[in-house]
Amino acid sequence: MIVQPDFPPMEETGIYFNSEEIDFELNNEEEVIQWLQKLIEQEDKSLRLLNFIFCSDDYLLRINLEYLDHDTLTDIITFPYADPPFIEGDIFISIDRIRENAQLFKVSFEQELHRVMAHGVLHLCGYGDKTEKEIRQMRKKEEDALRSMRHEV
Repeated sequence: MIVQPDFPPMEETGIYFNSEEIDFELNNEEEVIQWLQKLIEQEDKSLRLLNFIFCSDDYLLRINLEYLDHDTLTDIITFPYADPPFIEGDIFISIDRIRENAQLFKVSFEQELHRVMAHGVLHLCGYGDKTEKEIRQMRKKEEDALRSMRHEV
């Protein structure tokens, strides 16, 4: 009798995009995946699983209230499921906030979306944004990532 080895199921890896309570599809999905993978590699981190969930202000506000006890609108909430060097988590992004912030900052919707996506990945890489020093470092990293994106796409 031949006995098959009992292998554990293969873990899912990669970068995935979904939407909740909003009709949104990411442009240039493959290029964005490659750009995010490069960002993670440049930080000497290892990608496991990364889910981007694009949603409405209302949806993200409910998450903010339920999980973080914050009664404010935000553009992004990042939930890490592993510690660096491993990148595993869910990143919720409000498309409503991205549109409004793009107008406020006088940048394109895509540029603001990419900045916020990089911001979430950088949080998973271990960067914070609570102190002035952390904020300056985060902004520099975001700008470096955006420059890299412009060269990639």
